[in-house]
Amino acid sequence: MTNALPLPLRASRADTVPLRAGLALLLAALSTGAAAHTGADAGVHHGFLDGLAHPFTGIDHLLALLAVGFAAAAHARRAWLAPAVFAAAMLAGALLARTGVHFPAVEPAIAASLLVLGALVTARARLSAVALAMPAGAFAAFHGAAHAAELHAASFGPLAGMLAASVMLLAAGLGLGFASRGANAWWARVAGAATALTGVALLASMAARA
Repeated sequence: MTNALPLPLRASRADTVPLRAGLALLLAALSTGAAAHTGADAGVHHGFLDGLAHPFTGIDHLLALLAVGFAAAAHARRAWLAPAVFAAAMLAGALLARTGVHFPAVEPAIAASLLVLGALVTARARLSAVALAMPAGAFAAFHGAAHAAELHAASFGPLAGMLAASVMLLAAGLGLGFASRGANAWWARVAGAATALTGVALLASMAARA
């Protein structure tokens, strides 16, 4: 008995490997219940484990990390560059904010990061590693400043936990990107579009409040 499904509707093995992870990313992007950078304990974190959980409680930060890793996977030799720059710039932004440096328009910048990074994932854009790392680093500094505003503990334990979780999410995005290379990863395009639309929704919400 022959398979009745037409070829375009058959999922290749390369598509099915990351399919569940991609759908999970899509569902996260479509979820509107999580506010931007809202911590599990109302934004007050006290130790390493609290900081470790923090990136998973804000949909904006979660999607940005996954998107940076995914977009970076287009570069076989220097795929590590944009994720490394993002992590370093995010930590630098958090440390600068802790010293009193003021970052203007933090929330709009974070929303814009989702719009730009989501669009790059959707378009499967093949920017050079340096061209991707530059905007990723700029956006990351604002993400770091937002974290510093919520990680109120005097110790650096929460920041260390936040950085560790962020590196894990960047690696997860990188893995998803590698898994989709050379495949008709429709789920990646949809998830990228949903990420960009999340950024648009956040910007629209800020404009409505202004």
